[in-house]
Amino acid sequence: MPAQLPFEILPGNYYSNGSYGRSWGVRQVLEFSRDADSGEERVTFRGIAGTCRRKRGTCSLDEFRRWARYEVALNENSWHRVGYFEEDWPEEES
Repeated sequence: MPAQLPFEILPGNYYSNGSYGRSWGVRQVLEFSRDADSGEERVTFRGIAGTCRRKRGTCSLDEFRRWARYEVALNENSWHRVGYFEEDWPEEES
């Protein structure tokens, strides 16, 4: 797997695990909190698409970072990576 650039996890934003087929999922971050006992930062999320759809969960920020491969945004009917642009191939010279 190619190295990925770091990205910030923010409330309200959507993230994908980058998997294919049945394993693919999109989650929206709802809020951050701190575990009262451990002090660990926690993420509450809502599943939006794929395996996570219609599910709500909480995990550590580290667990969420391991799950999330990149930020996504809905563009009409499909999810696209945020800040990722496919390179246009240069036109061939005649």
